[in-house]
Amino acid sequence: MARTDHRALRNAAVAAVLATALAGCSLTPPLRLPEIAAGEHYKEQAPWTAAAPADGLPRAAWWGLYGERELDGLQQRLLAGSPDLAAALARYEQARAYGDQLRSGLFPSLGLSADAARARQSATRPPGGNALPRFYESYDVGLSAGYELDLWGRVRNSVAAGEHASAAAAADLESARLSLQAELADDYIVLRGLDQQAALLDGTVAAYDKAVALTQKRRDAGIASGLDVARAQTQLDMARSQSAQNKAQRALAEHAIAALVGEAPAAFALPASDAAIRLPVIPLDLPSTLLQRRPDIAAAQRRVAAANATVGIARAAWFPSISLGATFGYQSNQPGGWLSAPNAAWAIGPSLLLDLFDAGKRRAQTAQAQAALDEAGARYRGVVLGAFQQVEDNLALLQHYKVAADAEESAVASARRSLDFAMTRYREGAVSYLEVVQSQTVALAAQRAALDLDTRQLRASVALIRALGGGWRDDAAASDPVAAATGSAAASATGSGASAPSLNP
Repeated sequence: MARTDHRALRNAAVAAVLATALAGCSLTPPLRLPEIAAGEHYKEQAPWTAAAPADGLPRAAWWGLYGERELDGLQQRLLAGSPDLAAALARYEQARAYGDQLRSGLFPSLGLSADAARARQSATRPPGGNALPRFYESYDVGLSAGYELDLWGRVRNSVAAGEHASAAAAADLESARLSLQAELADDYIVLRGLDQQAALLDGTVAAYDKAVALTQKRRDAGIASGLDVARAQTQLDMARSQSAQNKAQRALAEHAIAALVGEAPAAFALPASDAAIRLPVIPLDLPSTLLQRRPDIAAAQRRVAAANATVGIARAAWFPSISLGATFGYQSNQPGGWLSAPNAAWAIGPSLLLDLFDAGKRRAQTAQAQAALDEAGARYRGVVLGAFQQVEDNLALLQHYKVAADAEESAVASARRSLDFAMTRYREGAVSYLEVVQSQTVALAAQRAALDLDTRQLRASVALIRALGGGWRDDAAASDPVAAATGSAAASATGSGASAPSLNP
């Protein structure tokens, strides 16, 4: 009897060794990313090189380039209180936990079972070879172990797909963070642009109020008519209306910022400031790592890798699944002394499972996995092309807005001179107040257009930084205090999926 037990153990061990030797087989196809046609340089401006995912590189606190302390404080409040960012972190944690579940398949399972029961046999049971007592007791306790031999890579590909999905979720979290940071910077720039407009309109209202007083004095003196007073009053009322509309727009921008940082609009306020925000100088000879660090591109590539691993899982279903199992325990019908050698029971050996006919189910599953891989590849290609478009768009905006802003500044200077001439000629009685009104209208429109172009340039710079992956580091950082300050506050990278990304910059 002992020789038979040893032989069974030896055969099982030999089978396990042979199966382990075959475990290096994998049916996953080689990963091939879609080819993307791209030029040798940006159409609008600077040269660039082809990119590969490197979103784990550190990102600078790029909003520091705008020199706004209040914006920096808002960014900290965003990271601490944004509900959208908290939701993105929770999605990442779900993906990471699911990957840990899949990874458990690489290891054997071990279980403990125990059972104690008193049973009654049926009086009309069918006759059996061994007559059992009508009433009897059963006591069992044992350990069981199981392990699937991953001959065709099903388990390993499942783990790989889970790891790629977890890494994609980490990149999604980084993408959500970058998107919210850029949205906050954009809203802040809009709000400060409205503050500048408010300062201009307040000054205009004060100037127009003086103009009304001037026309009334001239009418009282019999020099001007009531028509001049009416025209001056119209200009004043229109300026007041524009000021009120501007305040409404600022309130909406302030509410949007409050929602982004996770605070109630009723308890949130930003003091007005009409100080100009500097337009940062974005290096156009950008290193190739900038586009590489776009988290949405990295997420798309990792989803291609996950879909590729899923094809290997579907292909493995065509081959048998082999598992090793073992149990050891004690069985007895006596409550006392049953944990003894005569009551020991064990079993060990492999099991094989193979579907011989499934009416095309596995073929359809393989086709589905291949189609999902094709979809992931197409989405990756779309994300990369969209990234190139965003960079080109904002380079074009910055370039053409700069030309427009220079022209608008010249127009503002000309309009101011025209208004000064018109007021002088009106005081001398050479022209009617209509000429003053026309000059006032043109001057105000030109000044507001100039401020609007400044805001557009700043917003385009934010969009460009976002399109480039959220900041950069270069050799000039050591000599540039702004670059050095932003570089020292680099955001923590999240590319490996090994730990939860930090929400602190």
